[in-house]
Amino acid sequence: MQNPMIEKLVQFTHLEKTYGYLPGMSEATVAALLGLDEATYREIKACFDKNAREAAQELLEDSSLAGLVDRLPFQSGETVLGVGDSFTDDLQSWLEIVRHLLESRRPRGKIRILNEGVSAQTTAMALRRFVPLVSREPDWIVCFLGGNDVTRIGPESNKTQVSLEETTKNLDAMRRMASTLTDTRWIWITPPTFDEARAAAFPPFQMGQSHWRNDDVLAIGDFMREQPDPAVDLQAVFGTPADPELQGPDGVHPSLAGQKAIARAFVERLAP
Repeated sequence: MQNPMIEKLVQFTHLEKTYGYLPGMSEATVAALLGLDEATYREIKACFDKNAREAAQELLEDSSLAGLVDRLPFQSGETVLGVGDSFTDDLQSWLEIVRHLLESRRPRGKIRILNEGVSAQTTAMALRRFVPLVSREPDWIVCFLGGNDVTRIGPESNKTQVSLEETTKNLDAMRRMASTLTDTRWIWITPPTFDEARAAAFPPFQMGQSHWRNDDVLAIGDFMREQPDPAVDLQAVFGTPADPELQGPDGVHPSLAGQKAIARAFVERLAP
């Protein structure tokens, strides 16, 4: 059994995405930076992938959900690119569950899932690295951002990391960039609500003086729901305050049950 902190780093921190342009940023290098040998690093990653695969299998036990997976609008050979933060970067995230759903139900389709979630990423950070992502010419872009924008650091009354005005401008800029440079189709996912009390009591957040308010994230959801593209409304799924079963111990990051609920909501929203 590894140090739980190291396991969390493997689950959420993927340096090859952030620093992939550096020479030698191999799996062995990433493992070494985390103080692990390559075999142990791969073993930990495999455990999270197993969780995602088993979550997909549990969802497919519902025959109606399985039928919806068959009707998702992704065509054979298409690429689906997920842009997000730790909610997506998580090795057992909704997007990894969706990947397993498609591999199980539609293996001949060769639908490619690109997980470009980066933990701690704000909309401003995503905008900065968006051109290289668009240059990969995905057929679909799923935008699941905003949770880090609303993080408040310092005394609880302090400002959000990114203002609502700037968040919406960043999201709009990415959407316009995608429509200008590619023929990709766009999907929004609203950032989920939080368990504010659980987050306030979580020791690491207390030490870092990090705070979250549902009013902040609900406003981002309002913007996404007003757009003409399909929007998966997680705020309706999680509720306000968030269902404690869907939020993890820190009240901010979805539990595996929460990630499975996101995958279900994604399929149900997009399948005709």
